[in-house]
Amino acid sequence: MSQDAYATLRVSLKGGIARVTLDNPPVNILNVAMMADLRRLLTVLRDDDSVRVIVFDSASPEFFIAHVDMTLVDTPDAFDELAAGLPDGVNVFQALGELLRHQPQVTIVKLAGTARGGGAEFVTAADMVFAAMGRAGIGQIEALMGIVPGGGGTQYLTGRIGRNRALEAVLGADLYDAETAERYGWVNRAVPADELDGVVDRLARNIAALPDGVIAAAKRAIVPEDLAEGLLREHEAWAGQFVRPAAERLIRDGLANGAQSRHGERDLEALLRGLA
Repeated sequence: MSQDAYATLRVSLKGGIARVTLDNPPVNILNVAMMADLRRLLTVLRDDDSVRVIVFDSASPEFFIAHVDMTLVDTPDAFDELAAGLPDGVNVFQALGELLRHQPQVTIVKLAGTARGGGAEFVTAADMVFAAMGRAGIGQIEALMGIVPGGGGTQYLTGRIGRNRALEAVLGADLYDAETAERYGWVNRAVPADELDGVVDRLARNIAALPDGVIAAAKRAIVPEDLAEGLLREHEAWAGQFVRPAAERLIRDGLANGAQSRHGERDLEALLRGLA
């Protein structure tokens, strides 16, 4: 696997573990380039029997994946090429989450920065998530832009934390710290920041060292829920809101006031609430 194949990822393979570092400065926006890289990487790894575990982390100490690129409001056709050939019933954002959710390898996220919107959806689609205390944050911020999650978030969240807390996360649109996310079941475990690497690396090595067939057998037994109907409902809800004038205004005003900059992303919730 050539490192040069990916503009926004750094990938290393060793001992049955693929370590993937997200690197799309300044804030790891989930734009066309990052989405294409992630799709290509996951597709390549699906057929690589030498890889048993995929661990995702970030080159940025502050941001895991900020959210989907908000400039989509000005370039609605930007993802058309990625959307070509998708399975029926999912949009381009949902397709990424479903690819991750059905990956044959075990997927683990080391969350040591913030993940909002589409970033939170990617995190929630992974098999396991370990979050650094005092550094990690996760939230579905879409409601503050006049929309709802459209990349699987509503469905993935409900499966993880239940309907009542999913409604709280989607409509409250707050950023949840590691401890609260653990208590809700959004992440596997909240871990002291200086122990995160050790905890995840030990787990990844132990899983990669299991006898042949064990990972595949476990993934056959603990199968992801079929979310086809829910994903269709989610897409219709998201698309119906995205075309409303209020959503366009909030997204444009957010960009004009610092969204997708390091400064603005540090408290994006407050920035967007101020615009409303």
